[in-house]
Amino acid sequence: MNVFLDRRSIHSYKADEVPEELINKLLEAAMYAPSARNCQPWHFIVCDQRNILLDLSELHPYAKMLKEAPVCIVVCADKRLQAGPYYYLEDCAAATQNILLCAHELGLGTCWMGVTPVKERMEAIKEYFKLPEEIEVFSLIAVGWPNEQKERPNDRFKPERIHKNAW
Repeated sequence: MNVFLDRRSIHSYKADEVPEELINKLLEAAMYAPSARNCQPWHFIVCDQRNILLDLSELHPYAKMLKEAPVCIVVCADKRLQAGPYYYLEDCAAATQNILLCAHELGLGTCWMGVTPVKERMEAIKEYFKLPEEIEVFSLIAVGWPNEQKERPNDRFKPERIHKNAW
């Protein structure tokens, strides 16, 4: 349970690079996420060039941590591979969550920055990478060695939000 309870969004990163083998572990975890009818519509752009990270930090209003983070994973979906309209949303959310949890287990910090469904963000990042028409940008994930410590949040378990057999 600790991986779930202790994972936090990290906004400050050390300059140290993240080894490629760890990035590959994150991507492997992502590709083992559940997907509707096992269609696996995801694609990933791994960005580790400082100029690209700086550009992304300007394209997304909540991506300022990319000015420090050594890596950003752009989670995308091929709409031709999804099980039905908009199914890529759940599939890519599961892949994104797997990256976050795997990174925490490896001692890395991450921050999930939503792109979909904000049209301006989707279009700006799609245009930046010159993505094909059938590819949608789902999220950005900052990845790096944390330069901050965050405590486990107060209890988030809320029994009053659990309904059994009816509302």
